[in-house]
Amino acid sequence: MGQRVVVGLMALAALLQGVLPEGTIPGNLLPLALVVLGLVWGYMGVDAEDATAYLAVVIGVGMAGYSDALTNLPVLGGYLDGIVDAASIALYSGVATVLALRTWNRVKG
Repeated sequence: MGQRVVVGLMALAALLQGVLPEGTIPGNLLPLALVVLGLVWGYMGVDAEDATAYLAVVIGVGMAGYSDALTNLPVLGGYLDGIVDAASIALYSGVATVLALRTWNRVKG
């Protein structure tokens, strides 16, 4: 249940970050929320010892977002690209958690 809540909040924050104009949410709180939710998701929803599928999705989403490929779609492309960019923030944060957990597991032995 907790994993669904985190994923739902990540999706909502990414949607808002991609659609709302810059500065609508004061203090840039949405990117911070995406980072925190990504860190939580990396801890709760990803097996740090077998994260290959997760890392492949992260790379794919990140490359799709930073290539700005969706901006070529008329009218909605810019919004969709913004949503994918925001989702990649959360996913990359989860990668940092996976790295920390794998390192900790190796140190523990």
